[in-house]
Amino acid sequence: MDMTLRPPTVSLVLGSGGARGLAHIGVIRELQARGYDIRAISGSSMGAVVGGIHAASGLDAYEQWVTGLAQSDVFRLLDWTFSGGGLIRGSLLMSRLRDLVGDCDIEALPLPYTAVAVDIERGREVWFTDGPLFEAMRASMAVPSIFTPHPYRGRMLVDGGLLNPVPVAPTQRTLSDLTVVVDLNGEAADPPPLRKAAGDDAPGLLARLRGYLPGGSDDTQAAATRLAMSDVLMRSLETMQSAITRQHLATFWPDVVISVPKNACAFHEFHLAAPLIALGRTLAAEALDAFERGRARNGHTPLRTDRGQ
Repeated sequence: MDMTLRPPTVSLVLGSGGARGLAHIGVIRELQARGYDIRAISGSSMGAVVGGIHAASGLDAYEQWVTGLAQSDVFRLLDWTFSGGGLIRGSLLMSRLRDLVGDCDIEALPLPYTAVAVDIERGREVWFTDGPLFEAMRASMAVPSIFTPHPYRGRMLVDGGLLNPVPVAPTQRTLSDLTVVVDLNGEAADPPPLRKAAGDDAPGLLARLRGYLPGGSDDTQAAATRLAMSDVLMRSLETMQSAITRQHLATFWPDVVISVPKNACAFHEFHLAAPLIALGRTLAAEALDAFERGRARNGHTPLRTDRGQ
């Protein structure tokens, strides 16, 4: 294959990991800047969200919006509930994303896209490759105990990262030059790559939640307690997902793995969008530089990347 005549094509796999998923935007920006041609996207959880928005040509609008969010803005987007297996319904967030991106069906997207969710009752993966984009995204991002499970197509669906945090397999249906995986559960960095926001403990959350919940102080205290418990659950899920990710990477051997440290931020810190996007781009540049140098050392034809164009 003569890859000097055209930009190299990429199958992009975007992993799960809460707010760290905003680093996916930086990865996409770095691939674009180097001239890589993204031909297929699969994602779990926030990977499905960012990947779907990019596939729908809405990434510019989404990035502009999300980088302008303060922490109070994030809380205002959350429709709290105390029933249904989660703290947040997610309807407000999905409605805002529809306003930004526009609704569409997956099969109408300009490139193959797969969102991965988990059928919690049957204990198996579900791949969405057709139907309404935002239904698939909402199902894939239903983090247990945070977002309520999403009933869709006769199934009760939760976060795809439970069983497949880096869904490489769906992209193998598309012929491309490279497979690039973004793992949001990489080894913790010392020191953490971003300055941690102050007051991430339950008392701090309690103070910040006041005014954003529908009920009184009892509801606020209950939400803060459940968020603190959810943080423990999220750390447990991250440990499990790290182990599953290692197994998947050993099985599929992607060409490039971009690892975002799992302590880059807490799962709810979406107000750190700008530094997370910058971190994603930096880590992508380092991984792609190493890949391209490795190709050169091994005598492969250099990739045409059209940098700067």
